[in-house]
Amino acid sequence: MADKLRDLSQPIDVPLLDATVAAFYGTGSKEERNAADQILRDLQNNPDMWLQVVHILQNSQNLNTKFFALQVLESVIKYRWNALPTEQRDGIKNYISDVIVQLSSNEASFRQERLYVNKLNIILVQVLKHEWPARWSSFIPDLVAAAKSSETICENCMAILKLLSEEIFDFSRGEMTQQKIKELKSSLNSEFRLIHELCLYVLSATQRPELIRATLATLHAFLSWIPVGFIFESPLLETLLKFFPMAAYRNLTLQCLTEVAALQFGDFYNMQYVKMYTIFMMQLQAILPPGTIPDAYANGSSEEQAFIQNLALFFTSFFKNHMRILEVSPENRAALLLGLEYLIGISYVDDTEVFKVCLDYWNVFVLELFEAHNQMEPAASVNMMGLQAQMLPGVDGTVTAVQQRRQLYSGPLSKLRMLMICRMAKPEEVLIVEDENGNIVRETMKDNDVLVQYKIMRETLIYLSHLDHEDTEQQMLKKLSKQLNGEDWSWNNLNTLCWAIGSISGSMVEEQENRFLVMVIRDLLNLCEITKGKDNKAVIASNIMYVVGQYPRFLRAHWKFLKTVVNKLFEFMHEMHPGVQDMACDTFLKIVQKCKRKFVTQQVGENEPFVSELLSSLATTIADLEPHQIHTFYESVGHMIQAESDNTKRDEYLKRLMSLPNQKWAEIIGQASQSIDILKNQDIIRSVLNILQTNTSVASSLGPHFFPQISLIFLDMLTVYRMYSELVSSTIAEGGPYASRTSFVKLLRSVKRETLKLIETFVDKAEDLPHIGKQFVPPMMDPVLGDYARNVPDARESEVLSLFATIINKYKGEMLEDVPRIFEAVFQCTLEMITKNFEDYPEHRLKFFSLLRAIGTHCFQALIQLSSQQLKLVIDSINWAFRHTERNIAETGLSLLLEILKNFQASGFQNQFYKTYFLNIEQEIFAVLTDTFHKPGFKLHVLVLQHLFCVVDGLTEPLWDASSVPYQYTDNALFVRDYTIKLLGSSFPNMTPTEVTKFVDGLLSSKHDLPSFKNHIRDFLVQSKEFSAQDNKDLYAEEAAAQRERERQRMLAIPGLIAPSELQDEMVDS
Repeated sequence: MADKLRDLSQPIDVPLLDATVAAFYGTGSKEERNAADQILRDLQNNPDMWLQVVHILQNSQNLNTKFFALQVLESVIKYRWNALPTEQRDGIKNYISDVIVQLSSNEASFRQERLYVNKLNIILVQVLKHEWPARWSSFIPDLVAAAKSSETICENCMAILKLLSEEIFDFSRGEMTQQKIKELKSSLNSEFRLIHELCLYVLSATQRPELIRATLATLHAFLSWIPVGFIFESPLLETLLKFFPMAAYRNLTLQCLTEVAALQFGDFYNMQYVKMYTIFMMQLQAILPPGTIPDAYANGSSEEQAFIQNLALFFTSFFKNHMRILEVSPENRAALLLGLEYLIGISYVDDTEVFKVCLDYWNVFVLELFEAHNQMEPAASVNMMGLQAQMLPGVDGTVTAVQQRRQLYSGPLSKLRMLMICRMAKPEEVLIVEDENGNIVRETMKDNDVLVQYKIMRETLIYLSHLDHEDTEQQMLKKLSKQLNGEDWSWNNLNTLCWAIGSISGSMVEEQENRFLVMVIRDLLNLCEITKGKDNKAVIASNIMYVVGQYPRFLRAHWKFLKTVVNKLFEFMHEMHPGVQDMACDTFLKIVQKCKRKFVTQQVGENEPFVSELLSSLATTIADLEPHQIHTFYESVGHMIQAESDNTKRDEYLKRLMSLPNQKWAEIIGQASQSIDILKNQDIIRSVLNILQTNTSVASSLGPHFFPQISLIFLDMLTVYRMYSELVSSTIAEGGPYASRTSFVKLLRSVKRETLKLIETFVDKAEDLPHIGKQFVPPMMDPVLGDYARNVPDARESEVLSLFATIINKYKGEMLEDVPRIFEAVFQCTLEMITKNFEDYPEHRLKFFSLLRAIGTHCFQALIQLSSQQLKLVIDSINWAFRHTERNIAETGLSLLLEILKNFQASGFQNQFYKTYFLNIEQEIFAVLTDTFHKPGFKLHVLVLQHLFCVVDGLTEPLWDASSVPYQYTDNALFVRDYTIKLLGSSFPNMTPTEVTKFVDGLLSSKHDLPSFKNHIRDFLVQSKEFSAQDNKDLYAEEAAAQRERERQRMLAIPGLIAPSELQDEMVDS
């Protein structure tokens, strides 16, 4: 049976095909489904299958079978259309057009076969993308003529036009070359008159709701690009406004009006815009009175909710582009303020999507007002006096214009401040949230949408605050007093208010900030005292911690407050409510990083520096904390100690800080010297792990000054490492692969990893003292490197690789003589682990290539000294790296390849090297460039190819093997050109030899100009059809990164936009 279907030499047996498709979609056994699936796949892959499509469509009654046939047809049209003979192309074209007309000419078949007709429409548009305008110039006139013959045909014609517009204008990037898109756009433009007349004719003549809706939907697709005369010099706008009050068409009409509102082209049609807006506002007040919007949304049907969403889009588009023309006359100003009132109402709607639309606009609106101000008053005075500077009389006109605008909008701006304060999103630092059952719990997952929203709201509120500091402060304090007297108290109200207070940090002048914060912190501490209930206290605690963490400048200037706040944090560290202790430790770390010197200098009225007092009561402060919280606490104290400049004091503080873990360590090592088995006890292993983690935390904040402590435990630590390592190996050897998953082995390996991490952290941080770190390398060679090589694969720690990568990155050329030893220990055995497939040992992969990269960058000489077998291994392993679809491994591999290529180019060995590897590398890079799985590596692929094409000119020996080429080339460039054409020609049989040759010549001619080289490759990828119908944004990633950097520079220039707690400054806290 299957063979009967697969034999395509005679017309296919349609009932049998129907049965196969039914089996695939059916409820039969799994075997039946799989067999059907296999047959259908074979048919789909058969190059002659498409010749059977018409036969199937005519004879099958089953919709799924028809869809299967159309799928086959679609792939032929997409990928092989231009290769078909003309009569076959015309045959398909005419057949599809006929079926569409036949099905859509009467109401019953059109409604019944709706899905099928939709699919046929899509196929027709695919054909059009190839045929129109060159080979089917009469398409639009034919379509319009057909549309006038019947209302259902007309409705379907509208659907086809809408599809065509979307295909060309919305989804064309990456589907068609730039040239083709241009050509289609201009033909649509030139033929639009006919379409326009048809739309207006339909809207004036028909009574059929479906047809009116289809026409409005088509107009909506066209409005963003048609020549403007068709909109403003025809009855189109009046017609749209006529349909707006009717409930059935309200949403579609509003979408069309929004498209018109989004257009921008100078002042020519200003009066039409004013007229459109005023009529619109009159109609809108009848449909939806302004004060009722949030309730209307909450209780509305989905149509009514969509209407409010569309309304938000309309207002934001209109105001973004045409606000200025409404500011001119008093009656228009009233309509404008009413529109803003609507938009503020819509902003209170409880729906994230609606709020996002409004928020994006408010951000733009407020920024524009703020920038006008900023330019008017020099930056210095903005910082000193805020924006309340009184204008001197007789200043030129622009200043008064700016002031008038600010006065005009002062009402809406004040309401906006309230909106931002009431709806402020949760910042990242806050860990305590309300769950769906109304309980206060610790947050388990970061919500990225909320973080993005917080960023935009924070920025908007900062501009609002710069525009009027007084109003901002008044509104916040008033809302806070309502929390205290209980009339407005709720978790959500207090949260949003405190998040808003924290978010404007840095935007006020110092003395205003001091006055404001003294009141805020005092009120919050009072609130904490007077409020009863665990949950309430947890919410207030989290808000106090958030606010104080945001204002380091204030804390540095007020020791009394700083001390009160830190002691309050110590109090919260005993609070068992989930999340409170975590937040207390995080906030403590944040504050210490910004105010560390305050804690090591003796303050007025104190007997000793705070750090000393803290160390004395250390044990009680951390008594209730979990191990990971204790590590954060230790890290914080490390920062304090690091700020002490006197060496003896600093060492003494370190000794006191580490006395608890050191005591425990000495005890364990002492017991172990009596009986080594004590180290196998799981509780002891856990203690060892905890002690090492505490050491790592302090090493990370104390940097090079951690030396006395690490010297104390270093040798014992290596002994424990070696012992645990042997224990892991013997356990795995006895128990087989499953033993590596037991909790005992996992625990032992955690200790090994933490040991490596501690050494790596110390080496990494001890930058000013290379000789200190270097002396730790020789004793590690055998216990760490030798051990790695001796272990079974499952017991090798990937951290060994990253530790040595760090060491080489730190000590660079000094490590040259150790490289062969490192190579020998890790290279071969790690490669065996990671080249079996792309999945096993993911940690080892990335770290192995990072180590290789460190060697390639800093110890390149070591690579030159390798034997040719070893070098081949290195290059093969790099090819292996960039074949990964795992992004960071592929990128590490490509960056390493680029560095090695550049180093060899300058090494004096370039001829031998490129003769051996040039063609291999070129082939591998083209393979990943064109296979669609490696798009994120695009930028680096392009750089490698550019390097290869440029390096060719500098080589003095032939790259080709004289025995294998038909004739001798005069130079390498010609050989590479031929080789590349052959390579691509065989990889892309669907491209003609001329297309391939043109591409390769283009590459060679643009190789010295990176941007055009890159665009040339992008166009080729689209043409080769490998990259169509997918998301191509990765090909444009580099351009996006440059844009982000420009944005950061802009933010640095405005006080408060980058929060003071995030600025990487050496805080002035002397």
